[in-house]
Amino acid sequence: MKLALLGYGKMGQIIERFALERGHEVVLKINIDNLADLTTSNLRKADVAIDFSAPDAALGNIYACFDANIPVVVGTTGWYGELQQVKNDCLDRNNTLLYGSNFSIGVNLFFHINEVMAKLMNNFPGYEVQVEEIHHTEKVDAPSGTAMTIAEGIIENLDRKQEWVNEVEGTPFEEVLKEDQLLITSQRREHVPGTHTVIYSSEVDDIELKHTAHSRAGFALGAVIAAEWLQHKQGFYNIADIFNFNKS
Repeated sequence: MKLALLGYGKMGQIIERFALERGHEVVLKINIDNLADLTTSNLRKADVAIDFSAPDAALGNIYACFDANIPVVVGTTGWYGELQQVKNDCLDRNNTLLYGSNFSIGVNLFFHINEVMAKLMNNFPGYEVQVEEIHHTEKVDAPSGTAMTIAEGIIENLDRKQEWVNEVEGTPFEEVLKEDQLLITSQRREHVPGTHTVIYSSEVDDIELKHTAHSRAGFALGAVIAAEWLQHKQGFYNIADIFNFNKS
């Protein structure tokens, strides 16, 4: 494939390495210094675009790909408030997009296990649940998109939780947590690629599901695999569509 990388920071550079190792060619690299190169003609040189930019840039990049009519893989989070509108526009215009809060194979296995665990916990009301996430200090959005996906997986499967609320370490948290609310705590630490933990606590014990990323390599490889999967498809997809877990 010929790839366009929208966002060429640390993640973009690792994605490029995996893309080249897998025999692909990078024909366009966009960062903050060459935004003028993000044109329809330049995008059309690529078969697929991969966006790992910033929350305030993601929507513009998505619509630039729509205008160029090239598929786009979006790993940037922080724009999901516009997700339904983007989906509608994608389908109305016969464009192609795949998004995900995390492209790591391990994390997507974690997502599935989390949903199964939440469903089991409907039978055990003595357990309270919360989600913890820790990321590097460069991450600007909180909670992480991965933590939101984990929380939504719990809410969809655990009847006693209806919504999540976020507490960011170091900032005031004045909300009184209701029984049907799920707490996500966010911490920022130097040199932490990403750690996510689901904790079920009762009077007698705790159960923890935990995923710890050792580096950003798993996210980058997953993004390239997603681009390979998306190349000849049309429509609106989530990263979970690639794995096709049997949820019966």
